[in-house]
Amino acid sequence: MKTNRVITILFFLLLVLIPLDFFLIFKVAPTEKVMGDVQRIFYLHVSIASGALLAFTGVFLSSILFLWTKKIAWDIAACTSAEIGVLLSTLVLITGSIWARPVWNVWWTWDPRLLTTLILWFIYVGYFLLRSGIADKFRKAQYSAVIGIIGFIDIPIVRYATKWWKSIHPLLTQNGGGLNPVMKKVMLFSITTFVVITIFLFFFRFRLARIEERLQILKKKMED
Repeated sequence: MKTNRVITILFFLLLVLIPLDFFLIFKVAPTEKVMGDVQRIFYLHVSIASGALLAFTGVFLSSILFLWTKKIAWDIAACTSAEIGVLLSTLVLITGSIWARPVWNVWWTWDPRLLTTLILWFIYVGYFLLRSGIADKFRKAQYSAVIGIIGFIDIPIVRYATKWWKSIHPLLTQNGGGLNPVMKKVMLFSITTFVVITIFLFFFRFRLARIEERLQILKKKMED
């Protein structure tokens, strides 16, 4: 019941946040002088990326908790977070390409930030390939937890790639980089919105996964 209540609260909160976020992005944020209106995808791109990193952090923490407690619920939480992380990181790569085409005149370039993000995507796609190849539930959870923990190493590399290597990717600092005060506020609101979206997706998908698990157990008992 508590999970249902959280899902309901988050759902109605998003009914307010999402339209307001798009209004701020397309109507309130000023047009960037050099890139023009295409820069507006920047707000979504960075916000989706924040949600993806949050989801992958969830995989990392849930994987540690599974290895520590041996409770399968933590494996379900890790798998749920990985699903959301792969979905959002896919959107990050897509929105990044859409943004890059008019700005860099290419759909893709081997920029350090782009490359490390693509590697991150492949790591967690591999996570699901591993899970699909192991029948035993506990062994699947153990091996997945190891991948989930190791894969997290790429998160700080993605985060600091533009500082550590020569990059054409825009560099955001704590002061907002080249954003004016209105842009920074819109960016923070958009990031907050996508963090809430990520949390909502987690609770919603986790609830479905627990139901699926119970149905599988019930089906197995009936077959026995």
